[in-house]
Amino acid sequence: QVQLVESGGGLVQAGDSLRLSCAASGRTFSSYTLGWLRQAPGKEREFVAAISWDGGVIVYEDSVKGRFTISRDNAKNMVYLQMGSLKSEDTAVYYCAADTQYLKHGVSWDYWGQGTQVTVSS
Repeated sequence: QVQLVESGGGLVQAGDSLRLSCAASGRTFSSYTLGWLRQAPGKEREFVAAISWDGGVIVYEDSVKGRFTISRDNAKNMVYLQMGSLKSEDTAVYYCAADTQYLKHGVSWDYWGQGTQVTVSS
């Protein structure tokens, strides 16, 4: 089992950058695919990015390609989402998630964090 705690959210202006962090606990952290998802007000939760346990597979949602970078540090049990060129439409609660499936995307994940709010003002 994996417990996930996000941090790093906040209020930024359009065009700014922000890095989200997710601290994970659990003995088998390094064997999980990790991902970030988000949910904007009044909208369904959507997939943002995922990285396989070995970093060999990275997937992004089309709207964040070239702006967001997902990475992980298995030695520190951390996963990150570096967000750049932020837009107002990136405003959402961002969730860290973990799953045992190697090639993972979509919104159905095994484990979830509580979320961190990102607000981008225009």
